[in-house]
Amino acid sequence: MWIQNNAPSDIGPARLGVWWIDEGPPVRADIVVMPHWDGESSHYEVTLGETFPVGDETWRFADVDMESADEWQVIVRRVDDNEVMTPPTGHVWKGVKLRPYGQLDEAQLLAVEAELGAQLPANYRRWLGQNNGAQPEVEHHVPGLPFALIPERPLLGVHPQYPPFDLVHAQRVHRDPWLSPDLLVIANLSGGLLVLTLRERDEEREGIYFLPDTALGGPMGPAGAAARERHLVPIARSIGYFLGKLTPIELPDLPPVQMIWPGEPGHSQHEDQQR
Repeated sequence: MWIQNNAPSDIGPARLGVWWIDEGPPVRADIVVMPHWDGESSHYEVTLGETFPVGDETWRFADVDMESADEWQVIVRRVDDNEVMTPPTGHVWKGVKLRPYGQLDEAQLLAVEAELGAQLPANYRRWLGQNNGAQPEVEHHVPGLPFALIPERPLLGVHPQYPPFDLVHAQRVHRDPWLSPDLLVIANLSGGLLVLTLRERDEEREGIYFLPDTALGGPMGPAGAAARERHLVPIARSIGYFLGKLTPIELPDLPPVQMIWPGEPGHSQHEDQQR
C-alpha cells in the first residue's frame, strides 16, 4: 500500500501516515500508526526494510519514491508467514547543498527594497533575510528542466561589492532589457533566468519561474517583454518549494555523450584551429 505525504491511508485496523523522510543513508521514515480502536497514535522511526507493529500485525517499510523533498510516496506491506522480500526500487530525493552568504537585518532589507522600487514577497523576503542568497556546493537542477544552478551563478543576494552576485545589479543587467518590472531575477542560471513574480495578484503564490536563454531575444520594450514572458515556465509557488524541487546533479542525470566529428553541425571550429 502506498502512503502519500500529508495523506494518511487506511489499512483496516488503523490509518498510517508518514511524518517525515530522511534520505540518509540509510533511508529513514517516521511512520505514524493511528489505530481505529484507540485514540492514541504511535510513532515508529524505521529504516528502509525494517518492520513496525500495527496492533497484532507486523508491517514493513518496503519502499519509497520521492519526486521532490515535498512530494513523495512510501510503500508499506503487511508481513505474513509467506512474505517474499523484494529489494526496494524507488527513488530517494537528494537534498540541496547550499551555502548561505549570511544574514540581512531589517534596515538592509528596507534599503534593497528601496533600490528595487518594490516590496519583496513575504516568503522570499524572509528567506533573503536569513541567507542573503546562497551558493550551491555542486551543480543543482530541477529534473526535467534545462538549467543548472552552479557555484559561479548562485541564488542572488545583497552584494554590491561583487555585482555578478548582487540582486539589484541583476535587475539592471538581466531583467530591465528583457522583462517587465513586475518580475524579479533571483538567479542567472546556466541555461536561463530564475525569476520571481512581484505582481500583487500572485502575492500569495509568490510564483517562481524559469525563462530559458532561447527566449531572450526580440525587440526591447513592453511588446517584446510580453512575448518573452509567454515562455516563462512555472516551477514552484514559493522559494521554499523551489528549494524542495532542487537537487544535486548526479552522473545518471546527465545525457549520454555524443561524438560530433569535424564538419558535422555542432562541432567546434576552435578545436580545428588548434590542430
